[in-house]
Amino acid sequence: MHQPAKRFSVGLTGGIGSGKTTVANLFGGLGATIVDTDLIAHQVSAAGGRAIEAIRNTFGADFLTPEGAMDRNRMRELVFADPAQKARLEAILHPLIREETEAQAGRATGSYIIFVVPLLVESKNWRQRVDRVLVIDCPEEVQVARVMERNGLAEAQVRAIMAAQVTREGRLAAADDVLDNGGATDSLREKAQKLHALYCGLAREKTGLAR
Repeated sequence: MHQPAKRFSVGLTGGIGSGKTTVANLFGGLGATIVDTDLIAHQVSAAGGRAIEAIRNTFGADFLTPEGAMDRNRMRELVFADPAQKARLEAILHPLIREETEAQAGRATGSYIIFVVPLLVESKNWRQRVDRVLVIDCPEEVQVARVMERNGLAEAQVRAIMAAQVTREGRLAAADDVLDNGGATDSLREKAQKLHALYCGLAREKTGLAR
């Protein structure tokens, strides 16, 4: 990923159900440009998305919904059970996600860029693409409860997804900044405002160094 040297960026990550989107929206409201790789992944695999033809050709029409989007539940079951199939799906999605991520970053007008990357710590190269890593953290029990309510999944399914991700300790070890999202929304907003002030200052410093 080739960003202008002056553009300060933060990689926002966290486990499933940690509240990444909620926190990203707070930063967006404060003036950051948000580039959400998970949202981009949904867009390219939605009905009419750029990945659909390749998904149909690679996995068959059975892995599409009647509306023509990728059947996420069926695909999740397949790739969780078969690493080779996971690699095939990633070979389709990742180049498209990377291309759109770069395009959105190039159009950024905010004080700085926040890249929302669910698997940032697991990735081989995302850490080198951003200036700081922000981990959204909460107790695992909270993650499970949120995802069960939001997605209608059984507890065993949620824990299987969590087990496939890096551990909570592994994420925290990779963090430059940690935002605890296990409590009240008001407290969350205050924490985001403090980090936003820090990032604006760092962004100004980087802009000055780039001149």
